[in-house]
Amino acid sequence: MRLFKQLVVVFAVLGALLGVLMIFSYDVIKINWISFMEIQSSYSAQEEPRPVPAQSIPVEGPAYIPGAGAPTNPVPTDKTSLARGAQLFNTHCQMCHGEAGDGTGPISGFFTKKPPADLSSAPIQSKSDGAIFMTISNGFGYMPALNENFTVRERWDLVNYVRTLKAKQ
Repeated sequence: MRLFKQLVVVFAVLGALLGVLMIFSYDVIKINWISFMEIQSSYSAQEEPRPVPAQSIPVEGPAYIPGAGAPTNPVPTDKTSLARGAQLFNTHCQMCHGEAGDGTGPISGFFTKKPPADLSSAPIQSKSDGAIFMTISNGFGYMPALNENFTVRERWDLVNYVRTLKAKQ
């Protein structure tokens, strides 16, 4: 009988310890552990990144020179460029701007304050190729900067494809 009582006490203590462990493991009581990723300087989504270091040139060559105005389009509008631009547009831009570029993409309804731009409209089509390139590169409004997502050549292919959206109206 005495052995039975001792086993009951041991199992009760183990059960209590297991219960405390379960409380901590299922985040009922949260302990904020310090990690070095949390205390370093970083940027949140949609926050302005740090400026490019002075006199630095990207690996793929200079896309534009700051302060020198909008760049000129070095990529000819041919079938290869338009096909690449269409593929990039359908993969990365269509969700907001829609198939026809009219700003009615599947997630455009979530942007109630500033809806995506109608890329086939006259105000957008009247912009220079360099201005469209700079918008793709640096972003505008809720549109994020895509200069790290696309190479310089891919951004110019997108510019060439955006020019064809006017004809699809």
